[in-house]
Amino acid sequence: MRLPLDDARFWALLAALLLTCLAIALPRVTLTRNVYDLVAIVDVTGSMNTRDMTDAGQPESRLDASKAALENLLAQLPCQSRLGLGIFTERRSFLLFNPVEVCDNFAPIETAIQNLDWRMAWEGDSMVTKGVYHAMTIAEDLKADLLFLTDGHEAPPEPRGVPLPDFEGTLGKVKGVLIGVGGKDKVPMPKYDDDGNEIGSYGPMDVPQENHSGPPPPDAHLRPGYHPKWAPFGSDAPQGDEHLSSVRSEHLAAVGAKTGLAHVDLIDNPNLLETIAGSARARPVEVAVDVRPVPAALALALLVALYAAPAFLRGTPSKL
Repeated sequence: MRLPLDDARFWALLAALLLTCLAIALPRVTLTRNVYDLVAIVDVTGSMNTRDMTDAGQPESRLDASKAALENLLAQLPCQSRLGLGIFTERRSFLLFNPVEVCDNFAPIETAIQNLDWRMAWEGDSMVTKGVYHAMTIAEDLKADLLFLTDGHEAPPEPRGVPLPDFEGTLGKVKGVLIGVGGKDKVPMPKYDDDGNEIGSYGPMDVPQENHSGPPPPDAHLRPGYHPKWAPFGSDAPQGDEHLSSVRSEHLAAVGAKTGLAHVDLIDNPNLLETIAGSARARPVEVAVDVRPVPAALALALLVALYAAPAFLRGTPSKL
């Protein structure tokens, strides 16, 4: 049997009244929430200026894409999480500040991220593997997990045929993710003069195409001008495409396997919070959550439906 309209209005008003009283009297509810202790290290070497990322359809440098991803992460991290920040260049990582609580320190953390700049680099080399290993020791000392954002482009390149150096730390003490930043295709890297003005792109002769710090490759004896003592790599300039850059996903995956860090590419996984949720160690904390907006919103919805429905029905043409 269908209720009369007046009865329906009565029950709706009564429900709205009860929900309003509940919203006034309801205490805060204690819930357990997962938070994170993180230190983010950002590669600021020259290859990170390469504009093969996009923002709203416009080209964006890898460094700017890294900064945007960290700003989004900062906005998403639950309160009582802690975030520290550092940079990588040459062969080591440098900590800018220790992990601090993200809600109380949101503005200074955001400003620090926004002001990261490639001019902070103190050397032109980019020994990514050693930089990750050094960042691991920093994170371990801080009892934090690691986010390392880099394109993985080693400069000079790793010696051919030589395995990665052993990681001397203890696997499992530091969790985290290597975030590969950049496109999949090799593209030119922008070149700057001493005043920071862009003057073109790097050419084959502007960057080392081969690493001569290790043993020569197996085919070295076939190279022009080869001499086992005086020219073990031959006398001709090495050929290669190290002046072109892309995200070095395979290399980062290999470094991750050495260190126990996960690896994802930013272009495929733009949400860093989802990424760290499966890789970093969550720290459960108890928080007092204000749930009063829930019954208040329900009461408001009932009142809106109660008084808006008749006006809507009056404006609806009847069906013949």
